[in-house]
Amino acid sequence: MSINPTIIGIAAGVCTSVSMLPQLIKIIKEKKADDISLPMLFILFSGLCLWIWYGIIKDDWAIIGTNVFSLIINILNLIFSIKYKKK
Repeated sequence: MSINPTIIGIAAGVCTSVSMLPQLIKIIKEKKADDISLPMLFILFSGLCLWIWYGIIKDDWAIIGTNVFSLIINILNLIFSIKYKKK
């Protein structure tokens, strides 16, 4: 049995894209983000932007779509982390 590589790519992209969703929910619910590493988020943003660029070059909508979704989730993580981080 052979699985279509696109299906594997989409499944992998969805898993990695939603991986930070529980963190976002936790930050919003608890209204605190003391343990969130902002440098980690910026490094992650860089990687996601590079993946999106790569997807555009390869004209691969699975790569583009999943990484754009992940970027949005992580931008929200950054916004709420800054909002709820103790001064």
